[in-house]
Amino acid sequence: MRTTTAVPENRDELLNDFNKVVSETQGLLDSMGSATTEKTAALRASLEKRLKVTKERLSEFQDAAIQRTTAAAKATDEYVHENPWTVIGVATGVGIVIGLALASMIERR
Repeated sequence: MRTTTAVPENRDELLNDFNKVVSETQGLLDSMGSATTEKTAALRASLEKRLKVTKERLSEFQDAAIQRTTAAAKATDEYVHENPWTVIGVATGVGIVIGLALASMIERR
């Protein structure tokens, strides 16, 4: 399994693989009517191989995203439990700012 720090690179690779799958699928469909059986079989095998690789990379990308999300949720939970009053203060401050902004917008109408 790849590390979570390589997720952006994997995303680009995944998009490239999807583009290749789409183009090969189009090539396969175009060749169905006019190509020989050997060419169709070769395109199909290539498409199946690329699809398998793409599915594996998509799975790795999904696993990395789940790991990052889980780690962020755990860190947030720990922070909130260790600093409840800080979190309450920040939430209150954000609420006041939003309330003042809304009151100002309503007042302008």
